[in-house]
Amino acid sequence: MADNALMRMLEESQAALEERLGGFRPEVALVLGSGLGPLAERIEDVVAVPFAEVPHMKASTASSHVGRFVAGMLGGKRVLCMQGRLHGYEGNTAQEVAYPIWLMSRFGAATLITTNAAGAVNEGYAVGDFCIMADHINFTGRNPVAGAEPDGIANRFFSMYEAYDPALRAMGMQIGRELGLPVHEGVYLGLLGPSFETAAEIRAFRGWGADTVAMSVCEEVIAARHVGMRVLGMSLVTNMACGVEGADPDDEEVLEVASQREADFCRLIQELLARL
Repeated sequence: MADNALMRMLEESQAALEERLGGFRPEVALVLGSGLGPLAERIEDVVAVPFAEVPHMKASTASSHVGRFVAGMLGGKRVLCMQGRLHGYEGNTAQEVAYPIWLMSRFGAATLITTNAAGAVNEGYAVGDFCIMADHINFTGRNPVAGAEPDGIANRFFSMYEAYDPALRAMGMQIGRELGLPVHEGVYLGLLGPSFETAAEIRAFRGWGADTVAMSVCEEVIAARHVGMRVLGMSLVTNMACGVEGADPDDEEVLEVASQREADFCRLIQELLARL
């Protein structure tokens, strides 16, 4: 059998991370997006490992992304959290973006909760709202399972029907109602970035059925479904997308809104974990 470099790299990463985590076995993998990293500070019995200390992991260069794994207890569940993620716009390949998802799966995490800051394409949404992903449109032009080596992890042909678990989506909507928070369910569109979208692109995306747009998530979710993980995706609407109500988004606005909604975001995710 030909050498599978990707499998070998994952084995080496797992061995190194396992040495730091001991016998810790997560139930849930959690990815925290732009401005949402403070949730990791609520994790108890913490072991933190910077990405740079895990062989073959890329470092995070995005603003507000700490770039480390945080393992511990949150909402009564064992979680392995990425405090910050990897993006294609940082120069990472699709497989490099997906790599930590495959790695966390190897530790036994059966569920992925992935979060991000997003712009609202849907004019009925407001800044500060939350949106649970019902589906996505991958407009990055990339797929992490393309190539020969991911086929050694799991079968390269797999369904993306209901990629975002219906039961988890319903649970998230119910919790939002109970907490009195503005939570929608909609279609997320992922782009490569790093430039924000043009107004013409946003008009086109609305015609495709997109409700939110940002520069992450899709490659992570494809990798998670590749290995059979259940997925919940949640966006915080940090800005109206370009041209919507005259919006001209920038990175500072994204982080400011995320800071304002931090407490409610933490309540939502902790309650979700408690009910899993």
